[in-house]
Amino acid sequence: MVTNEDFLTQQSRRESNARTYPRGIPIAIQSARGIEIKDVEGNTYIDCLAGAGTLALGHNHPVVVDAMQSALEDDRALHTLDLTTPIKEQFVDTLFDSLPDEFTDSAKIQFCSPAGTDAVEAALKLVKHATGNRDVLAFQGGYHGMTNGALSLMGDVEAKEGVSGLMSGVHHLPYPYEYRCPFGGEGSTHETASRYVERLLDNPTSGIAEPAGMIVELVQGEGGMIPAPDAWTKEIRRITRERDIPLIVDEIQTGLGRTGEQYAFEHADITPDVITLSKAIGGSLPLAVVLYHEQYDVWEPGAHAGTFRGNQLAMAAGQATIEYVLEHDLASHAAEMGARLQEKLSQTAQLDVVGDVRGRGLMIGVEIVDPTGEQEPDGSYPENPDLAKQIQSGCVDRGLIIERGGRRGSTARFLPPLIVSKGQIDTIVEIFHEAVVGARSDPSSDEQTNR
Repeated sequence: MVTNEDFLTQQSRRESNARTYPRGIPIAIQSARGIEIKDVEGNTYIDCLAGAGTLALGHNHPVVVDAMQSALEDDRALHTLDLTTPIKEQFVDTLFDSLPDEFTDSAKIQFCSPAGTDAVEAALKLVKHATGNRDVLAFQGGYHGMTNGALSLMGDVEAKEGVSGLMSGVHHLPYPYEYRCPFGGEGSTHETASRYVERLLDNPTSGIAEPAGMIVELVQGEGGMIPAPDAWTKEIRRITRERDIPLIVDEIQTGLGRTGEQYAFEHADITPDVITLSKAIGGSLPLAVVLYHEQYDVWEPGAHAGTFRGNQLAMAAGQATIEYVLEHDLASHAAEMGARLQEKLSQTAQLDVVGDVRGRGLMIGVEIVDPTGEQEPDGSYPENPDLAKQIQSGCVDRGLIIERGGRRGSTARFLPPLIVSKGQIDTIVEIFHEAVVGARSDPSSDEQTNR
């Protein structure tokens, strides 16, 4: 019988050392439907990774499959660069319908190469062209992709080590991480963080030239599922608007219902200047766009391009996905299921190795800590990446796929498809709790925890 190990050995021999997911999820996928996947050995898993949030409707949802099959059967062009087609216009109509009118009434759209990181690159280029400025404001803990400009914005310094020639003029600001206060636990994190930003921008000796823009995730995904408080988001919007700084909201992972609203910025009732989108809007296929206020549309023809920006199959799948999310109000469902997931995980949070349970909608993080370590003034304990790895492994062994993120990979991340049911939520929590208890009681994990 062919085994997972057979495939993993072959993969290790031929693929780059940069591969990541197989190291924590050592399986070979044979088939998938809905929220479940099956490996080549016949084992079934609940998928709480879902293509890093790409699979809003899960694997092989009928409406998505039908949309793709229809495009193929009708001999639609599959690759059109930026030439328009009926499929493309219908996709744009549907995407705009998913966004607030106050944004779309004056919005333009730029199709990019089909990865979120290219949407970020395009957004940076857009605001630099429009403002004539160079410096960019980003946030500690942020993740925006792996290309040159996007990597420069990243908060995780490990990913940047050994990479020379990154984009200059990037300034990282404190993000309101409630469990680990960037100011050492003095005062209210989000109030202090927004005051710090405002004072910094008004300080003529801050070292920051007039910014071309500010980019932010309103739930930091790779950074550990850290939600920004609405009050902080409102303040950041006020601060940037009063100073004519374009605000770029990175909705690549949060967009299309994931956080319990169609878009994360809607929680705080703000209107961004620029939005980057990818993942879910392609209906499981590669697609990325930048949406922005028409006042910034000053770049010249060809200022940003990409061979595969005309992915018609992704637009057909994306339109079907967006329509389904809207028609079935999956944003509200995500809010309900996310609240249930957080509530159930609170039982696990009673264990001393769980420092924090947080998130928004179906973007939930559980931070694993070392309770024997020295406690910080803000009440947090040191991260525990070794135990987090064991917990992830224990989940896989029990039929649950999760990913890790956050500082040193110590946060268990939950990104199930938006169609997840109450019963599946309960099973997810049960498996995770068993994995935490199992890893915590493992003598080897105690050894690592007590280092």
